Amino acid sequence: LVEPQNPGNIGMVCRAMANFGVSDLRLVNPCDYLHPEARKFAVGAHPLLGSARTFPNLASAIADLRLSVATTRRGGRLRGELLDLAQVPTLRATLPTGGRMGLVFGREDAGLTSDEVALCSHAATVETCAEVGSLNLAQAVLLFVHEVTRRPMTHGEDVRKRSPQGELEALFGQMEKVLTRIAFLNPKRPEAVMNSLRRIHQRAALDARELGMLRGIWSQIDWSCRDWRGRKRGDD
Repeated sequence: LVEPQNPGNIGMVCRAMANFGVSDLRLVNPCDYLHPEARKFAVGAHPLLGSARTFPNLASAIADLRLSVATTRRGGRLRGELLDLAQVPTLRATLPTGGRMGLVFGREDAGLTSDEVALCSHAATVETCAEVGSLNLAQAVLLFVHEVTRRPMTHGEDVRKRSPQGELEALFGQMEKVLTRIAFLNPKRPEAVMNSLRRIHQRAALDARELGMLRGIWSQIDWSCRDWRGRKRGDD
């Protein structure tokens, strides 16, 4: 949960998780999640409040995961393709044995930002009525957790050993640094390009060898262009 604002909602999320046997709760910069109201609404699932882990930002919260699904109502060019809720369980079959997938939910009043959606490997939505489109946080968690857990966990025959998302973030950091140096990115809106590059690499499901090769390539480019003085006036 990214910056949840209401202790009662966190408690209801715990109850929804416990209903379907989910126990790993991660909180990014939360409100007081140990507040009595959270315990009240968690009912029998209140132990999940005590075992919840907190993180300063979303990147650190999902760094060890192989897949992460941002849940969002809003689409748009910077958010990429939105999967339907029913498609989310099929992602689990692409995980290697022992690999973990996370479901990411945003703030009660504003959801996830485009940058936070871009941090995740996938994004998904629930089709709702236009008049009252947004779901309560705990209700959204209940829908996604039910959909994901009601089907048995399976692994495909040719499962790629995707790199953890934290290792991908290191690659994206290298890329952004170099692309900024050579004036390829708009410094006011680097996400316009970087979000597209993130989606390309997420679709590729890079394994450790491929990721290492790309890190080496971008390190060499970084070293090679250190003395570059920038685009000359009149260049295309």
